[in-house]
Amino acid sequence: MSDRLPTGLAVNALVRLVDQAGGSAMVLARGDRDSGSVLLVAEHRGGPPQLFERGYAPDGRQAVVQVGPSQGDPQMILDYWQRRRRSDPDLWVVEVNVADAQRLAAETIYAD
Repeated sequence: MSDRLPTGLAVNALVRLVDQAGGSAMVLARGDRDSGSVLLVAEHRGGPPQLFERGYAPDGRQAVVQVGPSQGDPQMILDYWQRRRRSDPDLWVVEVNVADAQRLAAETIYAD
């Protein structure tokens, strides 16, 4: 059995942590509450959105990695996550607007 929190609880923890850090968070799509994966749409101060999810660093360790379109075009980001949801209905999509979103996600939804 995994020690990881159910995905729904981990997402709720991220939303509260973002709120405490003075940011905002919104769940754009809910996936499987127990074991769904999470795609994070991160913005900060009107900057271009970035997408993050659990993946592998070049050294083979698990890490929070950037995925999807690298240009940060909002329409491309929207198209990307909607396409992902069509192929994986268990996927959660969470949008956050906060400084250091990648670190906050690593501490909550991607923590082991």
